[in-house]
Amino acid sequence: MTPPRASDAHPYLRAATAGLRHHTKAHTAYEPPADRLHLDTLHAHLTAAHQLLDQLTDATRPTHPAAGRHLAAAHLRLWQATAAVHNAFHTVPATIENSAAEECRPECLPDGPLVLTICQRHLAASHAIRRKTTPADLATPPQGHTTSCTT
Repeated sequence: MTPPRASDAHPYLRAATAGLRHHTKAHTAYEPPADRLHLDTLHAHLTAAHQLLDQLTDATRPTHPAAGRHLAAAHLRLWQATAAVHNAFHTVPATIENSAAEECRPECLPDGPLVLTICQRHLAASHAIRRKTTPADLATPPQGHTTSCTT
């Protein structure tokens, strides 16, 4: 089986990237402050990207250890970004239009209110990251890294 052409590879990932770009352009047109619905959706996206990066790191590390280390560092930094978005969610007050969505009404929200949904997602992701990292790694601030690229 021949590998897909670069233009045909990873269509869902390319679509997600295009969606983020479109949202960023549309969002900059009116620049509202972040609300809980926005942060919940961003957290879901970051969590999914974190899971993908985890899989890529595990698959890359045995055959390309140096690349695996860089991916592991990105994995950790992405988790720190995900945790920061989760914390921001809890510091943004519920708005009047979002408060109905955040009430606990199981018949309307099959996954529960936003507060429970984001926390459940974050807890599940935190179990995965804690299996592979130490608390000291998680507390480490992002640092510069060296690359083999020349400019």
